Amino acid sequence: MQLPLPRGPLSRAVIEALASAPTRAPVLADPDAAVRDLADPLVDDDLQLALWVLYELHYRGFDDVDPAREWDPELIRVRGACERVFEQSLRDLTAQTVGRAGTEEGDDLAERLFALTGSFDGPALAGYLHRSATAEQLTEFLVQRSIYQLKESDPSSFVIPRLDGVPKAALVELQYDEYGDGHAERIHATLYGDALEACGLDRSYGAYLDRVPAITLAVNNAMSLFGLHRRLRGAAVGHLGAFEATSSLPSRRIAAGIRRVGLAEEAAAYFDEHVEADAVHEQLALRLICGGLVDQDPSLEPDVLLGAATCLHLDALAADQLLTAWQEGRSSLREVPGGRPTAASRPVAS
Repeated sequence: MQLPLPRGPLSRAVIEALASAPTRAPVLADPDAAVRDLADPLVDDDLQLALWVLYELHYRGFDDVDPAREWDPELIRVRGACERVFEQSLRDLTAQTVGRAGTEEGDDLAERLFALTGSFDGPALAGYLHRSATAEQLTEFLVQRSIYQLKESDPSSFVIPRLDGVPKAALVELQYDEYGDGHAERIHATLYGDALEACGLDRSYGAYLDRVPAITLAVNNAMSLFGLHRRLRGAAVGHLGAFEATSSLPSRRIAAGIRRVGLAEEAAAYFDEHVEADAVHEQLALRLICGGLVDQDPSLEPDVLLGAATCLHLDALAADQLLTAWQEGRSSLREVPGGRPTAASRPVAS
């Protein structure tokens, strides 16, 4: 994957540092000052792109960037500043939801998580995709989702060595399914690539990075933030639990919408795969992983609730941006400045 186009001074500094030979010079003289006065970090293109790029060094990296840069102290310093602002924004966003869920009656955390995910009032994106979206809008949705789905479940895998006993065994069982039960062609990320390709889209990892807005990057960055920090392992499994618990029924509706407009059957089949799989996964994730972790360490309950609430709130913000764009008759995707001739700026198939 090529380095993306910068979206402001912060991401420009990070991208230019990665495109250059390593030096001892600071990437930014004062990273905390660079992010201190952002109006809304969750939708700030510059911050979210910089953070996504820094996280990507821990996944597959970038063409012509030395893999050793993953642990470059200056890049880690910048990442830390970005993370502090981002994490605080997530805590502020979810504080009321976490507070209510934490004070509800009942000792069964899994049941409280089921109640939270079942009652959360977010935009009806899946219903719109099912009944009203055009083929172009459904294709845009596939593009937006590609940023995560082409590395589906990878952020959660960082958590495995940070768990023990029942939660660890249950997470490995869930991940084994996500990774195709030992069959490379059945890996969910591969199935999503097949869906993109069948719809005339680019299946290359990160191909549409330049096209997606900040909120799509924030949805992905939250998973990486939680997965890469041992202190946030509770939030990581809480996010996973909410993600799985809100996937099955929407997947059914999205598959129906794809068939309604006549997009490729491979795209519908991808979502079909998640109807049954995620109905099982939500039980594993909420009861054995989230519930099991808090049984082992009750002090982690607030972070489990933080992760679950983060998933719900960020998905709602992303859905609202999509629906608002479409209701206003415009694309949900970004225009690429200067018409960069790469896969990331290819026209979206309709």
